[in-house]
Amino acid sequence: MPFVSETNLKEMGFRFLGKNVKISDKVVIYGAARISIGDNSRIDDFCILSGGEEGIEIGRYVHISVHCCLLGKCLIRMSDFSGLSSRVSIYSSSDDYSGRTLTNPTVPEKFRNVDNRPVILGKHVIVGAGSVILPGVTIEDGSAIGAFSLVSKSIKGGVIASGVPAKPIKKRKDNIFELERQLLEEENPGSR
Repeated sequence: MPFVSETNLKEMGFRFLGKNVKISDKVVIYGAARISIGDNSRIDDFCILSGGEEGIEIGRYVHISVHCCLLGKCLIRMSDFSGLSSRVSIYSSSDDYSGRTLTNPTVPEKFRNVDNRPVILGKHVIVGAGSVILPGVTIEDGSAIGAFSLVSKSIKGGVIASGVPAKPIKKRKDNIFELERQLLEEENPGSR
């Protein structure tokens, strides 16, 4: 897949852009000035990132696979070593679908009830293909979300959660934290 050149990435005006960042030339980015991307992160084809008022924070060693969407007014944070499989959608804003109010951005605010809350993915969080994460969700460090899950409530750390709505089904192995330590030590041998 062809990636945007380093020169063109710098010209896009990101809030912060780390080293060795790879972004497909088929990614659509809105509000780059409100988006931070850490070292060694990659965003694949056909993704949409819309940095709302509070922006998007992407940590180090983050992978966002094809056809993912990160949208909303509030903060969306993907911590170091987190990742999204294909077709994952993260929303930090969502209309009220109950029928009590009107929906969609063409309607004036006074006729809408929009849920605007941050979404936080901790370190080593992986989200399976086709999953949807709604406003206000925090997925704590080391958890994994199974494919085609609807994450409407926060998930504690170190579990595998799945389903509609997503619920913890078992504990996840924690080798990832030791492997992270080893990787970072290899990158910076004299840092201890």
